[in-house]
Amino acid sequence: MDHDSLDRFLTDQASALAKGPVAMIFAEDAVELDSTVRHHLSAGFRPVLLLGIEIDGLSPELAGQIHRIRYDIHADQAVPAAVNRIITAAPGAWMYYCYNAEYLFFPFCETRSVREMLAFHTEERRDAMLAYVVDLYAGDLDRFPNAVSRDDALIDRSGYYALGRPDPANHNHPRERQLDFFGGLRWRFEEHIPPAKRRIDRIALFRAAAGLELGEGHTFNVDEYNTYACPWHNNLTAAICSFRTAKALKTNPGSRFDILSFRWHNSTPFRWHSQQLMDLGLMEPGQWF
Repeated sequence: MDHDSLDRFLTDQASALAKGPVAMIFAEDAVELDSTVRHHLSAGFRPVLLLGIEIDGLSPELAGQIHRIRYDIHADQAVPAAVNRIITAAPGAWMYYCYNAEYLFFPFCETRSVREMLAFHTEERRDAMLAYVVDLYAGDLDRFPNAVSRDDALIDRSGYYALGRPDPANHNHPRERQLDFFGGLRWRFEEHIPPAKRRIDRIALFRAAAGLELGEGHTFNVDEYNTYACPWHNNLTAAICSFRTAKALKTNPGSRFDILSFRWHNSTPFRWHSQQLMDLGLMEPGQWF
């Protein structure tokens, strides 16, 4: 179903958000639109919202299963603004957001749906889930100059680290159960990445609530939503495997001519399976077996 604006969608179809889990996919361009939408439909998200300007390239089969919403995501603070409006429209619903050429993985996602996973997470009294944005990149940039190839995708198997997240309201002491995570291409090519954009943590799955707001740093105005686990034990975490950084580095004029390859000694083929991400420590099953 097509909607000419977010206002129109929220006026005509806000009731579609009630059940969830809702997936919001923000299309920065037309790269891998089909595969992104297909992946999240297969995971069990209903409804799926595709927001952007370049959203006409979907196959008819997929276009009929989602809501396509005309929206300028390149405007200042466009993504948090859209997420916050959708939060307000459906308090209590589980929600997820990502960009095109990004793919959500969670423990055992090959045999379990996102609904099953969120039901367990809810039973653990959690209202949000940390996800690591794990960079994917094409191994051969001569064949794939935009660095995007699902069949030739590589992943870094090491080079990830975390630092305490300072709390300015508490003399910059570390916040409880919150960390800033770094690694991947944003770490290896940090000279091309503004400091504020170098983190790879994103609270990508969350339950909407009255007064909840997403900020520009992929965190929320409710501190507990930004934690990686409850005080008692480790909780589930997820991974968003993303070509977004590689694509940007090979598209932006300031970096594309400086990067001849993303390969290094810790590159390994991505197997498109949650077990690989758990083996690399990029995803935590918690108490879910």
